[in-house]
Amino acid sequence: MELAFSPVKQSALKLDLPITQPDKIKNNQEFRDALTALKPDAIIVVGYGRIIPQWMIELPKFGNINVHASLLPKYRGAAPIQWAIARGETMTGVTIMKIDAGLDTGDILSQEQLAINAEDTSETLGPRLAIVGAELLAKTLLALRAGTIRVHPQDDAKSTLAPILTKEDGRIDFSLTANEICNRLRGFQPWPGAFTTFHARNFHIWKAAACDRAIPSGQIIVESDGIFAGCKQNTALELLEVQPEGKKRMAARDFIHGYHPRSGEKLGE
Repeated sequence: MELAFSPVKQSALKLDLPITQPDKIKNNQEFRDALTALKPDAIIVVGYGRIIPQWMIELPKFGNINVHASLLPKYRGAAPIQWAIARGETMTGVTIMKIDAGLDTGDILSQEQLAINAEDTSETLGPRLAIVGAELLAKTLLALRAGTIRVHPQDDAKSTLAPILTKEDGRIDFSLTANEICNRLRGFQPWPGAFTTFHARNFHIWKAAACDRAIPSGQIIVESDGIFAGCKQNTALELLEVQPEGKKRMAARDFIHGYHPRSGEKLGE
């Protein structure tokens, strides 16, 4: 809960590079004058999350270049890494694009694919995509300067959205299959995670596995060291690591021995 400099700023300080951090840029004449005076060939925008004003889009000859963590036009929006995992994708990647006035709609300069592993969460996939994106950005900038880039527009008909996450996205819907719920659990770490209620109190599920088992939706079956929750299409979640409200994360067996849940009880009530 402490303010910390980003890795970019930390590196800039070590290299004694000038840093400007305006609260806003759209109607900031001082910032506009300072940026214009630099006469940039390109402006790099990563993880900004706000609309770039038209004056800034038009300023550099190579445009405003964005590093986006999806294979555009798929997963346009604020949370492409999280939604790609949550929707069960096995492949994602990085797109280097020119920013225009739309939401991630600009022309594509380059792309590189990256596999999503079965155990990946947004926390493990993000750093790998960052490495790919940094390397691809450097190659793309060199190609832009050399004039060897083949720019191509996005196909809007194939676009999908990756909207900003809300807390409610983490609420478990047991009318989904166990595999769908596991994907959302992986994608939405560390926030909003995957949660439901048990005995009318918040109940967070941190780790789970999907299996084939016929249990009514949301109902639990408790075995010696295992607990299973029913999902759609005769599938079930095996709960592996949970967190009751106000308590620390714990293995499912510790929850069973400490809280004594009974078969037939339901999650989400």
